[in-house]
Amino acid sequence: MGLLTFSLNITLDGCVDHREGTVDDDTHAFFTRLMDESGAMLWGRVTYEMMESAWPAVARGDHEASPAMQKWAATLETKPKYVVSTTRTDFPWSNSHHIAGDLREGVQKLKDATPAGVLLGSGNLATELDRLDLIDEYRMVVHPRIAGHGPTLYQGGLPSTRRLELVSAKPFRNGALALHYRRAD
Repeated sequence: MGLLTFSLNITLDGCVDHREGTVDDDTHAFFTRLMDESGAMLWGRVTYEMMESAWPAVARGDHEASPAMQKWAATLETKPKYVVSTTRTDFPWSNSHHIAGDLREGVQKLKDATPAGVLLGSGNLATELDRLDLIDEYRMVVHPRIAGHGPTLYQGGLPSTRRLELVSAKPFRNGALALHYRRAD
């Protein structure tokens, strides 16, 4: 069984608005390595639609992008993408699959079928999966910004505190810090 790793960009005050990060080539290279190490991506519908609206065009070369962004887009294009949604069933982007029905069962089946692990990149979905005790690791990139607004991580709350142990911490040239934690409990 593969691990479910929650990974996201976040500001110092917990904002997960994708426009608030200091995303650059180092950040794209970091997330490309995470994707290379993982067997699949897992998103909620909103994240899927945001990604689908931008990255296939970059992968096709329709938009000018740095080599690191192009590599990120090309890797994402080929990676299996699983989407949890109760409102949409058609996911035409390459290698996209719908997870319907019981959330715990669907995500557990995905973990069981993906020995290289699953990379989760949706904040709201992460809250639901954490409530179900399905997340094994956390790989956050903390950006040196205070956004002063939301959405914030775990806005909906959790039933109990999660104890984590630090696996690694890596600073980026832009001042961001990549933190890798695994569950300690």
